[in-house]
Amino acid sequence: MTSLRVRIGVLGFALLAGLTAAPHPAQAATATAEDVEEQRLDQAVPQEILVRSGFDDVAPEFAEALGSARSYAQARRIVVREGSALWERAVDRAQGRGPARGDLSRDDDRPLYWARLGMTREVRGWEPGFGLSDRRRVALLDQLERTSRGQTDIRYPDKGGKRVLVTGFDPFTLDRDIRISNPSGATALALDGTVIQTADGPARVETALFPVRWQDFADGTVERTLRPYLKKVDLFTTVSQGRVGRFDVERTNGAWRGGFPDNENVSRTETVPVADPSSQPQWTTTTLPYKDIVAATTGRFPVYDNTGVTEIPAGGTDPVVRPDGPTEGSTARAGGGGNYLSNEIAYRATLLRDRLGLRDRLPGGHVHTPVLEFGAGNTTEVTDPEFVANRLDIIAQVRAILTVAVSATERTRG
Repeated sequence: MTSLRVRIGVLGFALLAGLTAAPHPAQAATATAEDVEEQRLDQAVPQEILVRSGFDDVAPEFAEALGSARSYAQARRIVVREGSALWERAVDRAQGRGPARGDLSRDDDRPLYWARLGMTREVRGWEPGFGLSDRRRVALLDQLERTSRGQTDIRYPDKGGKRVLVTGFDPFTLDRDIRISNPSGATALALDGTVIQTADGPARVETALFPVRWQDFADGTVERTLRPYLKKVDLFTTVSQGRVGRFDVERTNGAWRGGFPDNENVSRTETVPVADPSSQPQWTTTTLPYKDIVAATTGRFPVYDNTGVTEIPAGGTDPVVRPDGPTEGSTARAGGGGNYLSNEIAYRATLLRDRLGLRDRLPGGHVHTPVLEFGAGNTTEVTDPEFVANRLDIIAQVRAILTVAVSATERTRG
């Protein structure tokens, strides 16, 4: 029990301290080599998760469909169709539609993650008779990533109701504990296409998932996915797993990558790479109604307005922790959500909001969920009743937070 809690505590610290895209030229050289994420796929835990969710048929059926392609154009259509079908299947399972097909709880996000990797491995190793260049293989992988993450499935009704956009992440730190589930990913599956009832009427929620990979973010996957929708929605929030036992609404996001390894075991320590770096700010801020969210009763976990950052003060050389936000002219070393990809997605999304001229009229920011904990003493099993209950409680509380945020935004505008 003690060792498990220590590991969970370390995980929460890592999320915050260290806490798809157009094809990148560097990807072509490794297009046919099994990547680090795919190499974990044959371990016992991923295979158990696939079998116990009924998703063990995804990769074999995809391989059969792909093998029937007689041209690149046909292969691309198959990839788009099958990637979209995987996302739809995962959403349906999470929302109780269709047979459960296995004894894992429906709220589990891990079958989608591991099934996707089975599909990407098939594309990476496929050698069709018509020939496939590295560049085209990378393009197929890109289409598979985007469609199976819901990034191409964001659709709102033409009229009526508010529009909310929510993002989540894959599981990560899998070399520490390969059983990891990410409650932000589970939340995205549970909420996609649903309607929440607020004090000011219904609000339609659409969601998408993102990988835990530095390169994808540098390639612009966040901006490419969110840009078409930010001018159309009434509120957005990026979501990720954060600290143990608490939610945080992150007040400030920093333009710094802290180097914690991603799911490919790649480290990056640098300024967040964005388009037009000459106009890049060191900090961006939330426009979510954080005071209302913190004051409301949304679930069993406490919710905090997290104002702390780590900065190098103007004229200084050493990082300093500031509990009340950055000082003028400082250089970012960590936002409230740290300097890993959770901070980066918040920084990128809010920077995009500002560059689109929406800073004063679009509520948006980042919410960190509690770390998803297994039950006491469970160090080997892929699930347990406490684990499931914790995930369901986190999902329900995110939904409640969104309800508060939409209602509060309407009151402010009114």
